[in-house]
Amino acid sequence: MIAITGRQHAICERYTAAYVEAPFDKIIGVAIETFADKTLMPIHGLRRAKEPAHTTGWYIWAGAFSEADDFFKPMHVHHLLELYPEVLDYLGLAPGWRFLFDNEQYEDVWYDEWLLNN
Repeated sequence: MIAITGRQHAICERYTAAYVEAPFDKIIGVAIETFADKTLMPIHGLRRAKEPAHTTGWYIWAGAFSEADDFFKPMHVHHLLELYPEVLDYLGLAPGWRFLFDNEQYEDVWYDEWLLNN
């Protein structure tokens, strides 16, 4: 856990983003079906601001986004250790931030103010 927190702080510093914890016992939205094929890329994440207290505001998926009502499933952050542990490194980014990465060393992290208002 200490190593993960250190990597989260490093990413926040690299992108001059505020650090906001995403506790392991809180809920995230994950498009679990998109992670069945580990070659499906890129991995996307976005953190919204207006969320219930038991959640982190994070939504994570692989490949293309879907508008389907059942695209995201609720799960605890700690399940990412088994599903896709690399995602944990980005979960310290504050609400309003997005990330995207692939398995060939591509990474993009950016602030999207729209996420704070919608």
